Amino acid sequence: MSSYSETPYQTAIDAIEALPIEDRREVIELLRLRMAEERREQIAANAAETLHAVREKKSEFGTLQDLRKDLLRSDV
Repeated sequence: MSSYSETPYQTAIDAIEALPIEDRREVIELLRLRMAEERREQIAANAAETLHAVREKKSEFGTLQDLRKDLLRSDV
């Protein structure tokens, strides 16, 4: 009896490996595009959150020198 257990990840890999090579290339490209879109959505959400914080005056913005001054003044 084998101690090998089929995980969803392994099942997906096995299914992809069973495809013809051109289909595998298409799967790779599709995943690459979907991951890029997901990352764009994350960046947009972060930007919206940042803009909201600035509008609510819950954050500040400035130069790198401003940040350094603030950090040096901090009593952390």
